[in-house]
Amino acid sequence: MTSQDALPATGGIRLGLRANLAQFSLLVVVNALVGGMLGQERTVLPLLAEDVFQLSAYTAALTYILAFGATKAVTNFFAGAWSDRFGRRPVLIAGWLIALPVPAMLAWGPSWGWIIAANILLGVNQGLTWSTTVIMKIDLVGPERRGLAMGFNEAAGYLAVAATAMATGAIAQHAGLRPAPFLLGAAYLVLALGLSAFAVRETRGHARYEAARHPVDTTTELTTGQIARLTSLTDRSLSAASQAGLVNNLNDALAWGIFPLLFAAHGLPIAQIGILAALYPAVWGAGQMLTGWWSDHIGRKHLITAGMLLQAAAIGLVAAGSAFGVWAAAQVLLGIGTALVYPTLLAVIGDVAHPAWRARAVGVYRLWRDGGFAVGALLAGALADAYGLTAAIWAIAALTAASGLVVAVRMYETHPRA
Repeated sequence: MTSQDALPATGGIRLGLRANLAQFSLLVVVNALVGGMLGQERTVLPLLAEDVFQLSAYTAALTYILAFGATKAVTNFFAGAWSDRFGRRPVLIAGWLIALPVPAMLAWGPSWGWIIAANILLGVNQGLTWSTTVIMKIDLVGPERRGLAMGFNEAAGYLAVAATAMATGAIAQHAGLRPAPFLLGAAYLVLALGLSAFAVRETRGHARYEAARHPVDTTTELTTGQIARLTSLTDRSLSAASQAGLVNNLNDALAWGIFPLLFAAHGLPIAQIGILAALYPAVWGAGQMLTGWWSDHIGRKHLITAGMLLQAAAIGLVAAGSAFGVWAAAQVLLGIGTALVYPTLLAVIGDVAHPAWRARAVGVYRLWRDGGFAVGALLAGALADAYGLTAAIWAIAALTAASGLVVAVRMYETHPRA
């Protein structure tokens, strides 16, 4: 075993991917189920808003994304702090318990208010469970393999989003928009709660072990407020990562809420919309297994810059297109661009943050990143209502390009090898 695979053991604790492969793999499975809970909505809910609840205004139709994104963003912040205070595993289990009513509310909720309430609970679930699986993997692998670890984590989550979006689209095509597609989410929930309660082990000791190996300096005693300022504003790389994460998930809100409506307006059947809804997160998910590893070898900054600019180009292609083939190509490009960015941004946070406050820094970053869902729902919905779907998509493309330029100018390289 090389020095890159594990750090020496103390009290039975070893850092490294190989040394913790069983628990790491289990957490990959758990995060796939986290992604599946989100994927059950990707194809069906935008169509449900129009066809079942007759919501004609785009802003109103996207309220579920606003509710989800705002709740998840705030929960991410607390998930980091609670993980440091109470441990990672209790927070993970709590996230699954909170989600227990969600599939039934989506499947049988009698009004749009029930759908919004379900997405508030889903936002809490995603904030607690996805944040803790990220933090636990960073704990286990140590400093050498963070990019690879985040690649596996995010790949599992978003491949599950893609597979579930395609599956629910096919189910809805044959069995209707409700309740059948959401029974898949119920199965995911039961399995994930069982694994988290009975198989996942606590990893906070690994973070404490790594922290003990770091030189003692003034940054180890930062308050949560100081960490929030550092991550949001004062550190050039942390703040550049935070704004890029926000814009990235703003784009995801656009793909989730606006793209299916654009495709439906051009007459695509539900099954084809499901394929397009799945293609973007599928490429995104699979690509992260390469891009996370790649960032460990060539550095973070240039991958993030290129990824944001490629996303901008792909969104512009969606706006310019009018046929399934063009949109499919655009979804592939959007997935590649997001894959370049998503695990790499998390690796930046892991590079810069001291292990003593890394979980809280991850929480602050994810507060900004998942706040992009709420900002995207409001911005894309308002622009679509005022100027139409195509104009809204072009505006988001321009914003994404600007975000990539901010990274190019502001971020410094954070990987020590690079």
